[in-house]
Amino acid sequence: MNAMLALNQAHVLETSSLDLTGMQALISQAFCLGTCEAGGAEAFLLAVDQDADYTSPNFLWFRTRYPRFVYIDRVIVAASQRQKGWGRRFYGGLFEAAAAAGHTVVACEVNSEPPNPASDAFHRALGFTEVGSAVLAGRGKTVTYLVRVT
Repeated sequence: MNAMLALNQAHVLETSSLDLTGMQALISQAFCLGTCEAGGAEAFLLAVDQDADYTSPNFLWFRTRYPRFVYIDRVIVAASQRQKGWGRRFYGGLFEAAAAAGHTVVACEVNSEPPNPASDAFHRALGFTEVGSAVLAGRGKTVTYLVRVT
């Protein structure tokens, strides 16, 4: 878990900061947790469903609009593991788990300010569509909300 936390903290611009307690809380209620470990956490995906006890403004945005969904809270791939298919494998596993649990909506957000064009292209290629946006007060970010409906 410490390696995952370190990887998360190295990518705060793209995701958000977590302390050990926050990481433990998310992992304890994860709907899906995918990891790639090569001497430490080199990549991970962490997703929760609508029943999570989570106060993220992005998660809460989806909760007010969708009665049932799986929310990808964070997916991080270290530079050394990029272009090796981890994102597609993680998402493929998540889509299968969501379908098996009867979920038809998989949701996430992507930074639009600061921009994240690689993430935009990745999600578009996997069938995600834009359903909204928000300015995150006090965080200096604008996000685009995406869903993939199956």
